Amino acid sequence: MSINHHVVVLGAGYSGMTCATRLARRLRAHDDVFITLVNPSPRFTERLRLHSHAAGHTRADLLIEELLDDTGIEFVCGTATKIDTETRRLTVETLGQVRGIEYDTLVYALGSRTDTSTVPGADQHAFTLNSPQDAARVARRLAELRGDSRITVCGGGLTGVEAATEFAEAYPALRVSLVTDGEPGAMMGPRARAHMHRAFGRLGVTARSGRVTKVLPDAVEIGGTGLLPSDLTLWTTGVKVPGLAAASGIGTDARGVIAVDPTLRALTHPDIYAIGDAAAIRQAWGTLHGTCQSGIPSGAHAADSIARELRGGVPKPFRFGYFHQPVSLGRKDAVVQFTRYDDTPGRFLLTGRRAVAYKEWVSSSPPVTFVKMKGLFGLLRPTGMSKGGRATRKPYAA
Repeated sequence: MSINHHVVVLGAGYSGMTCATRLARRLRAHDDVFITLVNPSPRFTERLRLHSHAAGHTRADLLIEELLDDTGIEFVCGTATKIDTETRRLTVETLGQVRGIEYDTLVYALGSRTDTSTVPGADQHAFTLNSPQDAARVARRLAELRGDSRITVCGGGLTGVEAATEFAEAYPALRVSLVTDGEPGAMMGPRARAHMHRAFGRLGVTARSGRVTKVLPDAVEIGGTGLLPSDLTLWTTGVKVPGLAAASGIGTDARGVIAVDPTLRALTHPDIYAIGDAAAIRQAWGTLHGTCQSGIPSGAHAADSIARELRGGVPKPFRFGYFHQPVSLGRKDAVVQFTRYDDTPGRFLLTGRRAVAYKEWVSSSPPVTFVKMKGLFGLLRPTGMSKGGRATRKPYAA
């Protein structure tokens, strides 16, 4: 059977890489299906490790073309500037040239970035961890600081907690503060948070409660408590997505994230799949939030659905349930909070060396490893991590 179909995957993060490589594996017997992967950088970014890179630890140099060896996938290093949904044509700027790429099916996987636009001065004076280049800038600045310098990490989510503890361990003479408008690590249970706070005490991290209202070149303004001197401010709170989807007429929600049906196809354009942070993915129990834990399975599901369509089948609804929250606390400590399907804390957790080993296993492998995994004690499925058991058997109905 001749198919003659072109699939373009836009974005080579965890979701996009998983989708492209898994689709190539699903359709390896069809030499008339062509897959193109488009990404601005020639290197795969391990976002789970950027806080470690910023602290000065070495990182693997993962070239996307090498990860795609023997897959038959065409890689285009460039930035998409326009999607013409009527002609199904993508405009890409690459190496100073403009290239048009036609598609039959588009997978939109551009992901998200830290939003520095919500607080005055954050975009000018705060560092972020959106890319290896950002991490390298933080590493250079850390190396320049004197022993009595102050570091302020804004945001008490997992990235903020991991960055603060990593910096404090790598530079014990520096004074590290974690500022958050709430409880640090609030998504974890009481026992996991207690272990986290013990790590703060051991490493000298000061947790401060308050809302950052302004970022200055040498301080942060905390509402109600005045200025906190800061020689390096890292911003880890809030996310935003590229405006390409909305600008191209693809239906999005108020956040600019593509609205999808239960199979992950765009509600306004069934020939476009949206995955990972780029999609407003709903389940019967609620809406997914962007992590690689949900992004990898969504990419794998889109690949399976496209392969099923090309063989004359009907895509199935996406089902997913969260499983864990692995959090590093420096290189020698960690906590893993196992969760219910809706990401609320469960009864079980790991700490110390066992948690470090678990976290390393989870975060060390690029997406190519994930698509080759068959399953582990029923927890890993063909589309990635746990589907959440009975609670997710009833798919969300748009």
